[in-house]
Amino acid sequence: MTGLIAFREIVLKVHSRCDLACDHCYVYEHADQSWRARPKVISPEVISHTASRLAEHARDHALPSVTVILHGGEPLLAGTARLRLVCEEFSRALSGIAALDLRIHTNGLQLGTRCLDLFAEFGVRVGISLDGDRAANDRHRRFADGRTSHPLVLAAVERLRSAPYRHLYQGLLCTVDVANDPVAVLDALVELEPPRVDFLLPHATWETPPARPDGEPDAYARWLLRIFDHWERLGRPVPVRLFESLLSTLRGGPSLTESLGLAPTDLVVVETDGTLEQVDSLKSAFEGAAATGFNVFDHSFDQVAAHPGVRARQLGLAGVSDTCRRCPVVRSCGGGLYTHRYRDRNGFDNPSVYCTDLRELVDGVEGRTALRETAPQLCDPAELARSQEELTRMLLARLNADLAGDPDWAQAWELVAAVERAGEAGADALDAVLDHPFTRTWVLAALDAARDGRPGGPEAARRLTALAAAAVLRGGLDLPAEVAYRDGEVYLPTLGLLRLGEPGTQGRASLRVTDDGYAARDGRSEHRFGPAAGDARWQPVRTWSPGPDTAPVALEDLDPYRNCFPRPPRLRLGAGETEEWRGRLDRAWALLHKAVPGFARAAAAGLTTLTPLAGGPRAGGWGEAGRHGPGALGVPYAAGVRETALALLTGRRRTRLRALTEVADLYALDGQWQHPSPWRSRPVPVSRLLADVHERVAVEAYRRATAGPEPGGADRIHEALDRLSAAAELTVTGKHLVAELRYELKAVDA
Repeated sequence: MTGLIAFREIVLKVHSRCDLACDHCYVYEHADQSWRARPKVISPEVISHTASRLAEHARDHALPSVTVILHGGEPLLAGTARLRLVCEEFSRALSGIAALDLRIHTNGLQLGTRCLDLFAEFGVRVGISLDGDRAANDRHRRFADGRTSHPLVLAAVERLRSAPYRHLYQGLLCTVDVANDPVAVLDALVELEPPRVDFLLPHATWETPPARPDGEPDAYARWLLRIFDHWERLGRPVPVRLFESLLSTLRGGPSLTESLGLAPTDLVVVETDGTLEQVDSLKSAFEGAAATGFNVFDHSFDQVAAHPGVRARQLGLAGVSDTCRRCPVVRSCGGGLYTHRYRDRNGFDNPSVYCTDLRELVDGVEGRTALRETAPQLCDPAELARSQEELTRMLLARLNADLAGDPDWAQAWELVAAVERAGEAGADALDAVLDHPFTRTWVLAALDAARDGRPGGPEAARRLTALAAAAVLRGGLDLPAEVAYRDGEVYLPTLGLLRLGEPGTQGRASLRVTDDGYAARDGRSEHRFGPAAGDARWQPVRTWSPGPDTAPVALEDLDPYRNCFPRPPRLRLGAGETEEWRGRLDRAWALLHKAVPGFARAAAAGLTTLTPLAGGPRAGGWGEAGRHGPGALGVPYAAGVRETALALLTGRRRTRLRALTEVADLYALDGQWQHPSPWRSRPVPVSRLLADVHERVAVEAYRRATAGPEPGGADRIHEALDRLSAAAELTVTGKHLVAELRYELKAVDA
């Protein structure tokens, strides 16, 4: 079968009865009472067949690991002999196929040293249900005769926390009851030092709604937010999966729990008789809601994975109601737990019965943490630059891992390492060549070649030797720097192009630093080149200065990797052409500083390299952003002063946004929604709408200062910003960026 999402987790019901009489239990107290007709204890035959089915499933889907959760009823009632058989059978079946993660979820009443010794032998991690302090726990979790279970559960937790077994302690699971004191509940749980706490909303549907003592639709959100606030005050002493899942999705990451988020389910339940069912909580909806009609004796896990009920919980955004798809917090809440959406008249095509609570909870957590959770790269240009530097180095390290077996590459890599070890001068010089924007272009191209199986090793090694040699020369280092040249020449990143032979020739040459520049030795002959050498065979990288207080910008018309823009670069400019272009750049920059000084200063920050491109400006005069590191911009050489100014402005806006998206999550699930755009005939994904707005705010400011506002221009930007503000895809960082754009537009409107 194709298109299936494999099960990575199974819940194995080893005992179908319980020694407590919890009145909120979905197994015994809710709609589905099928437990009554099932065996109390799982049989050896069911254990064996389930283990074989899981091993088959893991092998067919090449799963690296699978999780088996022993459950009930109360699983410890199965006894240590039957639990040992489960551990042995699954360990044997999965051996050599997939790593086995065994867990058990228990109320703890039967958790003695015999059980713990068994679990230590097989590495079974233990989670315990506990609803908080004694008052909270006794509200629901009592024996059938009304006696408290709290002291016995605490004793079980203490045994689990003791030195021989502490590594088995998985965490505590707490079912929420808004009648309990949330602060006392959290304090009681934290006191037991769990590795993790899970808070679960009590199972409910639109037909059997949750208790709301005060009649308010957000009672559970307010209770959980009080927990969150206390958790924050305590310094987040233990992980709380509910909160960490929300923080993850708000940052653009995955959901960490089935009860929230849009991640597809990958869980199947095996009952004591071998019946295969969907997630257990469905028993709260109606009789037979979890049934599939399959069992481990006659059916594979793939057949269960193809069941319509299972597939319905794997559809992500398409699997939630239309109301939820339009909600800005759906990425975080995911429409709530599937069970909680049930209504008799239309099944599960509804928002959660906890919809108001979930909206208030997500908004509450976001409001409390947005400033701290916003990526620092958005607000701090230095942090953005550092992150971009780290990204280039990470990509280069990945390329080194791919090409480490190539001897030429290994030799060049050793020279790079020697430069880095050569003190501050070496480190600064290496930083300069690694931060050259087209170093990123080269690394990405080499990674693409390695991934596609193309022979890119020799070319990558040549570039790395040139990069290392350029760092040696820049740093004035006394290190051997040998370069390989092809077609008679070699480009030294950030320095220039050196011709070492006739066209069509190739070879190697040694480079070194001299008193007045550099020297190259090819065989027995040596010649000088560099700033003061006046060697016609040396073409240096020219520069242009945007102003007295800014660093020089490279006018890069030599680097072979500059051909990374949507249009081709110009060939090497003549001396007269370079001076003419510098003049246009001077006038364009002066125009920007006069018209939009704030945007001009932002455009200058981080600009290191300008590449002249062939042809005139496109409609609107936009600058070109290509596949390179931050700091580079392609500008049409033939553009006039006003067009060049606009190209500098918009090009830098593009490169800044792209640099942000490379190191920070501004949105998630891009393309899952399509948004009407004021500037395009068809709806667009959020990435396109954000890019358009980010650019047009600056364009609107420039036009107002130079030619008057475009009719309706600001209104269209406001419309787009409103759509972005309601977009579910945006992370807290993306929302912060939209707020920045509103502030910029407000300043323009003023």
